[in-house]
Amino acid sequence: MQAAFSNDIKSQVEALPSNPGIYKFFNSEGVIIYIGKAKNLKKRVSSYFTKNHENNKTRVLVKKIFRIEHMVVASESDALLLENNLIKQWQPRYNVLLKDDKTYPWICVTREEFPRILYTRNKSDFEGDFYGPYTSLYTIKTLISLLRILYRPRTCRLALSESKIAAGKFDVCLEYHIGNCKAPCVGLQSRSEYATAIEAARVIIRGKLTEAIAYLHNEMQHYANQLQFEKAQQVKEKIAIVENYRAKSTVVSNTIKNVDVYGLVDDISTVYISYLKVLDGAIIHSFNTELKRLLNESCEDLLLQVAYEMWTSTGRDAPEAIVPFYPEFIIEGLKWTVPQKGDKLELLNLAQRNARFFMLEKQKIIEKKDPDKAIDRKLNTLKKDLRLSVLPDVIECFDNSNLQGTHPVASCVVFKNARPSKKDYRHFNIKTVVGADDFASMEELINRRYSRLLAEKAELPKLIVIDGGKGQLNAAVASLTKLGLEDKIAIMGIAKRLEEIYFPGDSIPLYLDKNSESLKIIRHLRDEAHRFAIGFHRDKRSSDFLRSELEQIPGIGEKTIAILLKKFSSVDKIQKLDILELEKAIGKPKAKILTEYFANR
Repeated sequence: MQAAFSNDIKSQVEALPSNPGIYKFFNSEGVIIYIGKAKNLKKRVSSYFTKNHENNKTRVLVKKIFRIEHMVVASESDALLLENNLIKQWQPRYNVLLKDDKTYPWICVTREEFPRILYTRNKSDFEGDFYGPYTSLYTIKTLISLLRILYRPRTCRLALSESKIAAGKFDVCLEYHIGNCKAPCVGLQSRSEYATAIEAARVIIRGKLTEAIAYLHNEMQHYANQLQFEKAQQVKEKIAIVENYRAKSTVVSNTIKNVDVYGLVDDISTVYISYLKVLDGAIIHSFNTELKRLLNESCEDLLLQVAYEMWTSTGRDAPEAIVPFYPEFIIEGLKWTVPQKGDKLELLNLAQRNARFFMLEKQKIIEKKDPDKAIDRKLNTLKKDLRLSVLPDVIECFDNSNLQGTHPVASCVVFKNARPSKKDYRHFNIKTVVGADDFASMEELINRRYSRLLAEKAELPKLIVIDGGKGQLNAAVASLTKLGLEDKIAIMGIAKRLEEIYFPGDSIPLYLDKNSESLKIIRHLRDEAHRFAIGFHRDKRSSDFLRSELEQIPGIGEKTIAILLKKFSSVDKIQKLDILELEKAIGKPKAKILTEYFANR
């Protein structure tokens, strides 16, 4: 254990049991600054004091720990439950907290003798059962409107009770007269009838539309058997309303009944999670959230936090959660599933896409508000994904170009802070290689580029990207080794076909997510290098073709050819010139020779 920590802290850690439980870190003022869970308390808490933490906030947290408390529980599930409750109660500074309830609207069924159904952004405003959160206020209003048509719950704020109703303390209002309420306030609807309607409304709020429709069908049949055809018709109209509402849900499967689905993507500082609730094969609820890492928390920890919160807030009615990886902790009553094929995999892919789009949307907003912050995020993500030791703020990418061994050229493009720095782009004519030898050409190119930078004592890049596979990468490494730079500059190659990323000495390639920000930067580098090399190659071929044709014209010498090449770049352009324009460039006699040549050709 590190010597910087007091003997008191050491003894507290050493005394911890190896059981599952929760731990609380206190500062010198007795304030809880962090609460965590663990399968093995001793092993988990010891890790804070035996590791050299890269994250600065973690180092600060550890320095502030003055006292440790713990509580042993029976299982991992209990540890997760207790941690969740304690974090909500104490809201420690270094714990990631889910967004404030005020951010998103919820549906609330109030705890009153005659409950109301309403929506709120602040759960502390009412006592009741909450459903959500929802990202769309329109969805909530549509749902509440449907429930008011079906069950006509009261909308007034009267403190209704059976005793007050019996005492005649209330009068009917306009809502009763226009048919929006059945007037329980004056006893025209009994408390039991009202409660039955509210329970039916809860079924629809939870998304169990099949159950609601089955209940209404039974009710309609009952009235029909009793020859109460008017009431049966009213129920039939309710069934049509619910069927219409269900038709607007996104049906994704005929086999999946009731699951929660979580998609997750992350960048260097934030984890983005997309939640989908599926009932009877239809998505009836969706929710996106972002969680800022405070102590470099893992994706698993943050997914667990969101999954537990959503599972409990939606009534614990989903027996299964589809996730992109298996979390370490279990939630009692909930089964984790990582699908490999079929409808469940399609659902997971949908949630993953939603999470990715949510991340891109948030990143674009940040980029507009604070471009420097966006650059820092991109560079840190690239550093993490490519396992680099330094921030790749300067990257150089190389590409070769030739046509069946003729006119071999190469390009070097430079990115600074993840953006092209076009003033630093360079072209190269390959001088020592004969024929189409890409490996030798790359070795010459790297040697010339960095021997010159060393001679000029110029800034070296933090990362070199080679457009090519193992062979070209090895050729580039050979040149760096001759120059003594093999350990001073990180280098990688990207193969064209499957975009495998190769590192020196590693036979197994790295595959980045096709939609990742890091791969997009690498692709941009490669495409720029290719475009720049092809453009130079095209210009060189065109220039050589023009020179060879002009050399065949009697009376046109090297000096004239040089002028024509500098001013006009192609035979087509020269051929289309007016004789007066040619005279201005090369004089009357030479202009006449060229005009006659092209006329005869």
